Amino acid sequence: MVRIIGAIFVILSTTLAGFEFSRHLSERPKQLRMFRTALQSLEAEIMYGHTPLHEAARKLSTQLPKPISIFFERFSSRLTSTETTVKVAWKESLQEIWKMTALKKSEYEILLQFGETLGKHDRATEQKQIILTLTHLEREEEEARDKQQRYEKMVKSLGFLSGLLIVILLL
Repeated sequence: MVRIIGAIFVILSTTLAGFEFSRHLSERPKQLRMFRTALQSLEAEIMYGHTPLHEAARKLSTQLPKPISIFFERFSSRLTSTETTVKVAWKESLQEIWKMTALKKSEYEILLQFGETLGKHDRATEQKQIILTLTHLEREEEEARDKQQRYEKMVKSLGFLSGLLIVILLL
């Protein structure tokens, strides 16, 4: 009886691990899309609304789901509450929420690079930087979607099958 309960726990835990990894694969394209939407909204606020950066970030934090909303909330509060540069506020906010995201190092580098140019140029150059970043994020999103389509089902199945293999080897 104890063996059967143990076998069920092993299969259940490896299956859940497979589903968790699968969830991570499906979250990545969603979060990239959210960041792209956020940057498009930021572009509209800067270009057409002439909104200050901290105010635009605060507005975005109320419109977007977590963890992207947390990023913009922290970014806005850093800009208003401390004596810091836009670059440092962006980087610190990005570092703070990064573990909550499903994004990869390449996306981190793209967003970090964007933060280094944010607030340093006139509106037209800012718009070009946003468009460049959007292009990079779009490429990453396509790659993430492709990876999700290829591996999502396989990872779920692999979780279950690896648990089954462990049980067979232990019995």
